[in-house]
Amino acid sequence: MPDRDIFQAILAAHDASEPVVLATVVRTRGAVPRRAGTHMLIYEDGRFLGTIGGGEMERRVIQEARNAIETGAGSLFAYDFVDPEAGDVGVCGGTMEVYVEPLLPEPTVVVIGCGHVGKAVATLAKWAGFRVVVADDRAEFCNPDFIPDADVYLPVPTADMHTHIPKNRWTYIAALTRGSQVDQELLPPLLDSPVPYIGCIGSRRRWAVTAQALRERGVTEAQLARVHSPIGLELNAETPEEIAVSIVAEIIMVMRGGTGERMKMELPPAPEKRKG
Repeated sequence: MPDRDIFQAILAAHDASEPVVLATVVRTRGAVPRRAGTHMLIYEDGRFLGTIGGGEMERRVIQEARNAIETGAGSLFAYDFVDPEAGDVGVCGGTMEVYVEPLLPEPTVVVIGCGHVGKAVATLAKWAGFRVVVADDRAEFCNPDFIPDADVYLPVPTADMHTHIPKNRWTYIAALTRGSQVDQELLPPLLDSPVPYIGCIGSRRRWAVTAQALRERGVTEAQLARVHSPIGLELNAETPEEIAVSIVAEIIMVMRGGTGERMKMELPPAPEKRKG
């Protein structure tokens, strides 16, 4: 397969927020199936494009690639082609080194609801380095004129949003909708997805009403527990911009494994000056 096809597939995976791994033969010695510089692209489900030699060696590389998606770290592996009974991958007689490089999706904030807070969250999330997707069933709010900082605009019905937005381990969903009825329609298809964060705006009472309605639709307690609502960190925020800081801060906390605690430390007393 031409390298051009593999590189085009990498771009397509990037645009679809799909993790892939590029396996590259970086060094060879002796008789081996492929030369240095050969590429192979591996998907999370084990699908692949191209080949770096096939057989047992390629099977092991595919497994290492799937592990690399989990860890996010690239690794170099050496495979001997001498004695399969001793654990080698073939009998050609040489050695092949393969670098396995995960190409992971950009961390993405999906803003559902493009009102004042949604607009502020989209702007701040983009400034913080996230890829930003905005969605709303009102096209007049979900467009580059109203929110110029987004990467993707999804002016689609609420019931269909889950089919359009990325839903993977690199997706952070902020549901900033205009009411509980919208949330009741929006949330159920999202609650079994692998996203690490689903936040829902509103007061404690609004979330209590929404949660009860979702229970009546068959949503479980474990699913409800995934939702961060009221959304954000407690900053006593009031303006849309202040609320956006609270929400984006919580997303960063979840992404980085933070605690949200204040970091201010108490200094020890100053040492007493020695007399004399």
